[in-house]
Amino acid sequence: MRLSGRRASSHAPPWASRQRVILFALLGANCAAFVAQLLLQNYEPATIPTYLGLSYRGIDQAFAWQFFSALFLPGNIFQFAANILALYFIGRDVEAILGQKHFLYLYLLGAAGGELGHLLLMPSTTVLLAASGGVAAVVVAFGTILPELEMAGAIFFLLPVKLKAKHFAYLVFALGGLLLAIDRRGVVSHSAYMGGCCAGWLYAHLLGFGRVSFVQRFLRERKMEHERRRQMSVAEFMNEEIDPLLEKISRCGLTSLTRSERRKLAEMRVKMAAPPQ
Repeated sequence: MRLSGRRASSHAPPWASRQRVILFALLGANCAAFVAQLLLQNYEPATIPTYLGLSYRGIDQAFAWQFFSALFLPGNIFQFAANILALYFIGRDVEAILGQKHFLYLYLLGAAGGELGHLLLMPSTTVLLAASGGVAAVVVAFGTILPELEMAGAIFFLLPVKLKAKHFAYLVFALGGLLLAIDRRGVVSHSAYMGGCCAGWLYAHLLGFGRVSFVQRFLRERKMEHERRRQMSVAEFMNEEIDPLLEKISRCGLTSLTRSERRKLAEMRVKMAAPPQ
């Protein structure tokens, strides 16, 4: 897969290798883990599902390392190849846009989201190989950051296809949901898709990409409300915010106040204690 219609400007600085440190480190970690996985499957096949894959049984027995060992284990060689290709061709653009720190956070958040999604959505008898969670987060973040960008590729190297980045992200999300519904036994890897996709979407939106989400609206409205109350005088704050609370206390008692209403009382105490401006 390649990005279509992208030509580097003659004035653009060369893409230095230091910009891909995190990307190549993640690629190397995935390759090393896959080689180790193949060796263990040949000589000690029970090691991966018993000790290295994430499972409810391992959590019950306090095998805490499973949360880390499962992060780079793919389900099979085809999934490994797909992960590596997607991580390289898409991840290099995402890393260039977000920077190394946020790219690493995105990948790790997707990996953690994939594990959490598996624990919430799959039966307790399943074992997760979670290498796809971080890659799914990168793909969905890419579709959120550059939704209209056309991606060109080929199916089985024969049938050419063109797909927008946002549609590719939708496809990964839909594939994860489909596999989650039909394959719910044994050692699985697809159950990391859903959590990874959600984590990638959330992280990209928190960084300011994509359409305004409910998370951004909530944070913005909360910030604006806090700023509005901060700029109010003591008399205005008393009339608009505190008097209704006092009436509620007289009717229902102090225990009827919610947490946000108690915060308003605390803000009033701060305002009254502050020196007049």
